[in-house]
Amino acid sequence: MRKLLWLCLLMAQMNPAFADNIKQAAEQGNALAQAKLASRFLLGRDGEPKDEQQAAHWMEKAANQGLVDAQVALAAMYDRGLGVTSDRDKATQWYEKAAAQGHGTSLAILGKNDAAKGSVQFNYQAMRLSASRSIPGEYAKKFLITQ
Repeated sequence: MRKLLWLCLLMAQMNPAFADNIKQAAEQGNALAQAKLASRFLLGRDGEPKDEQQAAHWMEKAANQGLVDAQVALAAMYDRGLGVTSDRDKATQWYEKAAAQGHGTSLAILGKNDAAKGSVQFNYQAMRLSASRSIPGEYAKKFLITQ
């Protein structure tokens, strides 16, 4: 997996047209390209400076088109206040949209998975806080290697 990520990043660095194609596709409304561009801004990759506000802008465009992983990433960004003003209600709305599509992590964060229905004592608030720290970066890496 790391070799594949390295190869994709190397291709983008060696071929500026590769990176420009993603930006052009994002501007034309391609949801996956929008998530990739958001990821480039979030991580400061492929010639884009690190810019969390631009990352949130492009991730929201992808999320509005129903890209479930973008919805989850944006939800975590709202939970954390990463590129946007921290807003738990907006974060919950985005997690709800992803959960409606069957996204397991979102279901767990919202306490709507099977464990929540059982007698297992679980701190969902701590899980949500942890998720808000890890999801944006991890999903951004995932978007960058997605074809």
